[in-house]
Amino acid sequence: MSAVAQVAPRDEIATLDRLYEVSAGLDLTPGWLPRKKPILWAQPRPEYVPAHWSYQAAKTALDAAGRLVDVALAERRNLVMRNPSPGADFQTTRTLVCAYQMILPGEVAPSHRHSSHALRVIIDGKGSFSTVNGEKMPMETGDVVLTPGWHWHGHGHDGDRPAYWFDGLDVPLTHLLESMFFEQHPDKHEKIERVAAVSPMRFTREDIARGLDQASADPEGFHGPRTVLPAPQMPPMGLAMERLAAGTKTRRYRSTANTIFLVVEGTGETIVGDERFSWQQGDTIVAPNWTKIQHRATADSTLFELSDEPLMRFSNYYRFEAD
Repeated sequence: MSAVAQVAPRDEIATLDRLYEVSAGLDLTPGWLPRKKPILWAQPRPEYVPAHWSYQAAKTALDAAGRLVDVALAERRNLVMRNPSPGADFQTTRTLVCAYQMILPGEVAPSHRHSSHALRVIIDGKGSFSTVNGEKMPMETGDVVLTPGWHWHGHGHDGDRPAYWFDGLDVPLTHLLESMFFEQHPDKHEKIERVAAVSPMRFTREDIARGLDQASADPEGFHGPRTVLPAPQMPPMGLAMERLAAGTKTRRYRSTANTIFLVVEGTGETIVGDERFSWQQGDTIVAPNWTKIQHRATADSTLFELSDEPLMRFSNYYRFEAD
């Protein structure tokens, strides 16, 4: 613990320079001083930038990792999507991080738990599974599996070919709040207590398709038919699936939410700010907050959307602006 700074007698603070010197010694900073980076500004100025990751390129690297990296060494064989902003270390956006992950047939990744919430969207999988708090949940192509914070979770693969998926977590938010806890499972691999035919932690491809069949397109044109995937145990994160028929061009908008799109199927392009990204199945696009977004589908497409909109709404920071 640092010593309490000695208070200067009032008559010794006769000049501004002396005031600044005394304030610095008290770990105080005058609020009226101009700063290189101001404390307040007129509208959001995101430091993270629009970006696009090719799944096919990442898959090639993951296949190499399958030959070179054993899960006993790395626990998770994943490639993290680091935002190309100069200030990013591992983060995809200010509050969210994403990765591509692969598991080989017969492998079992150790179980652990952490404060941060997590989810997986299965890009290509048959026979892979997650064990979440003792419950074995299949991870088949098109499924979404949730791992709320502080839930034990590990992965395994009973199939005969590699499985690939997209990971989304709010680890950067946990770091910002300085609330990270992490623990390895004492038995290394959590025991499977039951197999989940139905679970609130798993949205099957078929369930998602039924939800989209019942959904209507946004009458204002900002998105196509869309269904929200409820995740009440993961309150900072918003999850949704959206369909875009071939030829659809959405109306441009921006919001204060950081948003990440995963292409579940189809082809098209997305404009984020001044950047134009062409995409296909498995690709990921990131749109930092207050950056304009517009999609155009060149084939029937489905997009998964991960955002921190619930966090922004909870904090009364959410704003939406149409072009």
